[in-house]
Amino acid sequence: MISTKKRRILFLGESYRADAITWMNGLKEFGDFEIITWELKTPSDSFKNRILRIFEFKFAIFKIKKLIQFQKPDMVIAERTTSYGFLAALSGVKPVAIAQQGRTDLWPENSISLPLKKIIQHYAFKKADLIHAWGPVMTISMLEAKVDMTKVLVLPKGIDLVQFGNQNTANPEKICAIVTRSLLPEYRHDIILKSFAILNQKGIDFVLIILGDGTQLFKLKELAKKLNIENKVNFTGRVANTALPKLLQESNIYISMPITEGVSASLFEAMATNCYPIVSAIPGNKSWIEHQKNGQLVPVDDYNKLAEELIWAFENDKYRNEAVSMNRKIVEKNADYSINMKIIAHKYHELINQNQSN
Repeated sequence: MISTKKRRILFLGESYRADAITWMNGLKEFGDFEIITWELKTPSDSFKNRILRIFEFKFAIFKIKKLIQFQKPDMVIAERTTSYGFLAALSGVKPVAIAQQGRTDLWPENSISLPLKKIIQHYAFKKADLIHAWGPVMTISMLEAKVDMTKVLVLPKGIDLVQFGNQNTANPEKICAIVTRSLLPEYRHDIILKSFAILNQKGIDFVLIILGDGTQLFKLKELAKKLNIENKVNFTGRVANTALPKLLQESNIYISMPITEGVSASLFEAMATNCYPIVSAIPGNKSWIEHQKNGQLVPVDDYNKLAEELIWAFENDKYRNEAVSMNRKIVEKNADYSINMKIIAHKYHELINQNQSN
């Protein structure tokens, strides 16, 4: 049974991120937790800021310990095993739950800081009482790192299936595509734009909505102009999470072309709203999408192939209708926020109870 006493959790991570908000809100709703947050203040949007952020990170533990002394949390949770997860492990609070965010947090793979990140991650894994793998693809790198897998909970946070309903209202007469990933280089929005330029040259009608913000915004707007498709591409900027379901429901194709992926809540949201997914053929996406069964998989950085797959998907509307119906069932079975967050919240209460009885 979950205790009626209100427990307090310290969340270390970027509290503005949609994933983090889902995590924290779920703990409040299904675990009756009070959440305190702490995060690094320096953005990582330039080389200078990245250097300043490293300095801030070096002294972060002293600020966190002061906060702990004042707030006295019952538990600490953190995202990213190589940054906030490491700080959680150093905090002195027990229990500790950390979450790996991508297929591996040892990223980028050619980084000169990789050996240091491996040491930091190993320490975080060792000290954590619970390790979140939001999907099976994340466990591969954990096994390679010789993690104690009895501490690993393989379960996505899930999405709100009431909010992301399956009443799709997209115009069936043309491609109404949507991209909901941050405008960062690893999400390859340029590849998406180039594929739509091919469609435009072929006289295929479309509208492309690109949500979000990021370092690539100016470059992508310039590329859309250069490709003569700026009139058919709508860069919305960052939108409220409450506005997202309607935008997905007004789209018939969801596109995501990342070069790396753990478990994508954005993909679940598209699948829930009957928005047909065309995604990059990487392990994180292959966990949920089978090519031309419930979506389409495209080789990384291949805009010609993406254009082909877009055309094929649009011309095969009977197949698409069957696929989106299948996808809704997959999400209902595996990624229902109201079920999964109850399990996670209950696990946290168990860990706190065990720690307090020791």
